[in-house]
Amino acid sequence: MTHFFSSRTGIILTGCFIGVFAALLSVWGNPANMGICVACFERDIAGALGLHRAEVVQYLRPEIPGFVLGSMIAAMIFGEFKARSGSAPAVRFILGIFAMIGALAFLGCPWRALLRLAGGDLNAVVGIAGLTAGIAVGVAFLRSGYTLGRSRPDNQAAGLVLPAVMLLFLVLLVADFPALLRSSAGPGSMSAPLVISLAVSLGVGFLAQRTRFCTMGSVRDVLLMRDTHLLSGIVALLLSAAAVNLIFGRIDFGFTLQPVAHSNHLWNFLGMFLAGLAFCLAGGCPGRQLILSGEGDGDSTVFVLGMIAGAAISHNFGFAGKPDSLAGGSLQVGGVSPYGMAAVLIGICLCIFIGFAMKERKI
Repeated sequence: MTHFFSSRTGIILTGCFIGVFAALLSVWGNPANMGICVACFERDIAGALGLHRAEVVQYLRPEIPGFVLGSMIAAMIFGEFKARSGSAPAVRFILGIFAMIGALAFLGCPWRALLRLAGGDLNAVVGIAGLTAGIAVGVAFLRSGYTLGRSRPDNQAAGLVLPAVMLLFLVLLVADFPALLRSSAGPGSMSAPLVISLAVSLGVGFLAQRTRFCTMGSVRDVLLMRDTHLLSGIVALLLSAAAVNLIFGRIDFGFTLQPVAHSNHLWNFLGMFLAGLAFCLAGGCPGRQLILSGEGDGDSTVFVLGMIAGAAISHNFGFAGKPDSLAGGSLQVGGVSPYGMAAVLIGICLCIFIGFAMKERKI
């Protein structure tokens, strides 16, 4: 089984599983082209907890706990749950904040960029180009000696902190805890049935842990080592999601008025450039960070918490992108506010500074 999961067949089947069920989750109730989006779902969780005031994106999504708990189950079954931490946690927290600011400027994480493209949203091409460019800059820093240092073994209980929090979230969701906020309109009001969402996300978490599935890692490996192993899983995700959308008649090619998306190309590119650079400097895309946190990685937990904080900051300060809309029959192109533009540019500058500053020094 271990050999199967590490094989190219294993990574391709994992990509197909994620692509098929991500597309089906939209069919079953999740927002269009947003069957799975780690950034969007963490933003919704931040809203459900009252950390931001954007009423249309508030829901304690069960998929995020499912990814973490599915990963934890796999890691424990195969003896890979190892609590560790201590690799520049403050830097990782800041990277998580700005990764989320960049992702929300684009309106999606790398997985959602692929799902948007699979649904015909051509703005995703611009976003993926920005993501790739950001990762390429991050790879240049890696080649020049960038490192956040090594994690150290920690108490096993410390590795269970985020899985325990995620389990608590599920209990609160199932119990319909009255203090949780829930959107009555907009993306936060749209969801697949709880049991289905949880079952799919547990499966995704399990498979992603076994195969090391990572969007950022796929681009990094091609640039660093010309290794296409992880990339084959990403291509499988895209093609399988497109096949499901084709079957259900959910493909609509174009740039404007795509679901929860804007057609401001410059800020789609720069938002994902920032996100890709931050992901590379932190060592994984948001999905991979959740999977690592389920394995007991406290450094990834800090990054995840940084992304949730970044979601709150983005919406409380008006940094997040706004979708295209129709007003009086005319197209209103969405995009990023001047404050959001400044936040993205500051984030890029800060990430570049971190890339130069965090180089291994020989003593």
